[in-house]
Amino acid sequence: MTEQVVGLGEYDFNVAVYVAKAPPMPYFETLQSIEPVINEQINTINQHCGNGWRKVFNIYAKVLFALPSEHYSFAKQADSWQAYRDKFLLQKNSKTALLFSAPDTTITCPDKATSNKNQLHIIAGRTHVKNLLQQGKLHAQFDWLDDEFAIDTTNNIIVCPYFDYRQLSNIKIARLSELVAHLKGTK
Repeated sequence: MTEQVVGLGEYDFNVAVYVAKAPPMPYFETLQSIEPVINEQINTINQHCGNGWRKVFNIYAKVLFALPSEHYSFAKQADSWQAYRDKFLLQKNSKTALLFSAPDTTITCPDKATSNKNQLHIIAGRTHVKNLLQQGKLHAQFDWLDDEFAIDTTNNIIVCPYFDYRQLSNIKIARLSELVAHLKGTK
């Protein structure tokens, strides 16, 4: 039996980022599904949960903006990653998700007959992915490229450093984009 998919954004995503924990707010303690961000919710999370969550949202927008434009159109939707974050990230029709549950590469979208094998799954943090594997919540075969990046081409999963400026710098965001291009090139 698969775990319930929980997080922010859309169930019918093109790109999902997986983090170990939800924002420490009462609302998220009872969240049992994926819900799109509404009414400045990212700003509210930032105000209540601090700089760590601000970094997660900022880096998520920067990653989307850096993805290869021949495969993803996120950078074409706004003039900057900041504008994208504020107007589109994790909102309805954004094709993005920030998930607090384990990756499920067999997700069947409600309006589709089959699972979306073109979905990109990015797991933020080596410790997070190792915990998922040890707990049996993730079945993947990773090719570890170094201590920070791993790829599973069969399931469209990339492991990268956690979404923090020190861990996932601009240079590492560029590397992540290159890995996505490689992943797309193998399909």
